Amino acid sequence: MNDQKIRRPRQADIATLAGVSVSTVSRVLANEPGISESVRRQILKVAAENGYPVKPASEAVAGGLALIASDGVTGTLSVFYEAIVDGLRAGAAEAGMPFEVRLVREDRTTPDAVRDHMQTAGAEGLFLVGIDPNEMLRDWLQASMTPTVLVNGTDPRMQFDGVSPANFFGAYEATSRLIKAGHRRILHLSGSHRHTIRERVRGFEAAINAVAGAEGRLVSLALQGSASREAHERTAEALAENAGFTAAFCMNDFIAVGVLEAVTEAGLRVPEDFAIVGFDDLPCALMTNPALSTMRVDRAALGREAVSLMLSRFRNRTASARHICQAVVPIPGGTVPNI
Repeated sequence: MNDQKIRRPRQADIATLAGVSVSTVSRVLANEPGISESVRRQILKVAAENGYPVKPASEAVAGGLALIASDGVTGTLSVFYEAIVDGLRAGAAEAGMPFEVRLVREDRTTPDAVRDHMQTAGAEGLFLVGIDPNEMLRDWLQASMTPTVLVNGTDPRMQFDGVSPANFFGAYEATSRLIKAGHRRILHLSGSHRHTIRERVRGFEAAINAVAGAEGRLVSLALQGSASREAHERTAEALAENAGFTAAFCMNDFIAVGVLEAVTEAGLRVPEDFAIVGFDDLPCALMTNPALSTMRVDRAALGREAVSLMLSRFRNRTASARHICQAVVPIPGGTVPNI
């Protein structure tokens, strides 16, 4: 009598015995993250008892620490960074990466301070959120080969991985929206030491220079108090000069709110007499009358992409640095005609 051939159990059999879906069994057997530990143990137990081959679990993912500039979080851009941190947390959870966030003052990001933060957090990878590393920190990060990702940041030397909005191209498109609407004398209200903001200035200037007869003026803001209030004051000054400026591209939506208030108080109609384009697509853009025309930054996507860069850096710590730009999308509003 021939021995009967024993059928190897299928994933569907394991799912039935464990009382879960086939897709859940598939994810557990592939060592994918995002499954509760109790469910994972149950499925592995059932699989082992029924002779289903199980791959050994992959090595644990190293931990990451995000340092975020406290002035950016507690100031007017808090909602901007809140969404980025949500993306970081979600990406880290999906990857099974232990993850912590800490507030720091940017002027106190010394090598010793950063080293202490990483040691107490048990982190191997560093996310610098809205922080451009100073020379001492750069030197230490490179010498120690600390996996580092600049989040909402760019490194002009291309020594560190980074992810940011397409600031140059987004600013170019924002300015072009005003030019297409017929404006030729355009203000750009901006103010920051950060490389990302300098890219927006470059995009504005490039769009102006691409059109014969167009003129742009950079209005530098100190940004030491309320960005909206300072933008209001500087716009009022520019309008009082009677220099013929009829539009403004603003570094962010908070600044655009101040510009809109100043223009309205001057008795100008928006967008008929004066047009405005903001940047970031923050919640305040929908609260103005009319609603702001702006440029959307997918902030949560920046955080998720940063985690992907960190995972790649963990796998190959000597690879060339990479910078990823996320597209910036025009959002229609009532402060510039839809062309």
